[in-house]
Amino acid sequence: MSKFLKGTFILLIAGLITRVLGFINRIVIARSIGEEGVGLYMMAFPTFILVVTLTQMGLPVAISKNIAEAEARGNYQEIKKILVVSLAITISLSVIFTPALILLAPILSTTLFTDPRTYYPLIAIAPVVPVIAVSSVLRGYFQGRQNMRPSAISQILEQLVRITLIAVMTSAFLPYGIEYAAAAAMVASIIGEVVSLIYLMTTFKLKKRFKLRKNFFQFVHSGKKTFKELMEIALPTMGSRMIGSVAWFFEPIVVANSLAIAGVAAVSATKQYGLLTGFAMPLLLLPSFVTYSLATSLVPAISEANSQKNHQLIEHRLQQALRFAFLTGGLSVIVLYVLADPLMQLMYGSTKGSYFIQIMAPFFLFYYYQGPLQAVLQALNLARAAMINSLIGAIVKTAVIFLLASQPTFGIIGVALGIIVGFVLVTVLHFATVLKKIAFSLHVRDYLKGSIIMVFSAWIGYWLYHHILLGEHLAIRVASSASGMSLIYICLLIIVGLIKKDELKRIPIIRNLIPIR
Repeated sequence: MSKFLKGTFILLIAGLITRVLGFINRIVIARSIGEEGVGLYMMAFPTFILVVTLTQMGLPVAISKNIAEAEARGNYQEIKKILVVSLAITISLSVIFTPALILLAPILSTTLFTDPRTYYPLIAIAPVVPVIAVSSVLRGYFQGRQNMRPSAISQILEQLVRITLIAVMTSAFLPYGIEYAAAAAMVASIIGEVVSLIYLMTTFKLKKRFKLRKNFFQFVHSGKKTFKELMEIALPTMGSRMIGSVAWFFEPIVVANSLAIAGVAAVSATKQYGLLTGFAMPLLLLPSFVTYSLATSLVPAISEANSQKNHQLIEHRLQQALRFAFLTGGLSVIVLYVLADPLMQLMYGSTKGSYFIQIMAPFFLFYYYQGPLQAVLQALNLARAAMINSLIGAIVKTAVIFLLASQPTFGIIGVALGIIVGFVLVTVLHFATVLKKIAFSLHVRDYLKGSIIMVFSAWIGYWLYHHILLGEHLAIRVASSASGMSLIYICLLIIVGLIKKDELKRIPIIRNLIPIR
């Protein structure tokens, strides 16, 4: 198995485990602090992402790409220099932005978010910024060497610690107020990140081939060329992520003010935003662990192929990634669309927000493509183009949200439609940019086959849930319907040749447990 496929498979397994744990975490939070508490949590969270983006400065992708190229040349001195320069940058930036977040929290909570209770979650997340800054450098190092195991295990550890603490801490602080409970959920996340960093540092110390602290400052001073090379990738990448982070930062602000124009009270707006971003969106984003795994593995794999001028391999890996994103995303879309109401009932004890899933699910196939496409652009030194595409998408999304959400006819539905327009546009622009750079064959017949299979499998699932399993317990009905859809979907994909037997043989679990002739 190639490093690309092996790395992707490791991240897929870890991503699945992490998402399941993350869902348990979301369920606990939702049931502990309700939609209003989730709304406060989700209003503060984009600010945290913005600060982390500024601190990371787009370095994880640049580190991964440059280390992959340096290792292909066997230049371990350059690998050390990349690490030293990256750590110096991220630690310096975290020293600036962490106090800034604490100082600006009162202004953000009262003026921009229009809900003073967001102050406590904002203060609670500040200490985690330097932790994530260092973790991101170490993850970039391991990913650049196409060793995905440390990143995968660190993600699982972080979620395990978070889920262990979340119920205890939110319950302990809830009597003091919903805002304190939301802040406690943030603190649980911080402790999880700290444990993850300790694991990464320990693994790095055991596996490194050089002494990082030896002549550390000497490497910083002599690293001008390395700094320039990192910035060539990091700045456009940061620009692209900054656009997304700034757009997400302004999203709750635009939503709160737009809904106020539409006549929705602040408390009600917080609840509605909590339903969309804290209840419905996590379900819709569940399959993104697949695209994240693909994107993370694609950057070093495409960078390596590009440095060797192997254009055929670049197209082959892109075809693999996009086909996999389509097939896995297609299954997620039909399961979420058909079982939106019962899934929300099982997860959160309420069907509120299920209409968001049914509106947005069919369009999320575009979102599942976005990660792999952006990874390819970054690996091909087209991070600037990706940044411009993201900027266009962010501007259009924000404009659509404001225009629609401020109308009483649309309200919070306008926010969902704006989000859809944004990611569909960015994905289309990314794909158009990739087509300009590399030769790419679009197998329309395969996508048509896949779409027909999706529709047929969705009908089977609907029929099972609403007709065959009527007398069963809700959990059994959901599990059986989802299993039936999945089985039909996968079998049909194999029959029509969209999943090939030789590809199944490469999966370790299937190769070891189920002999395929």
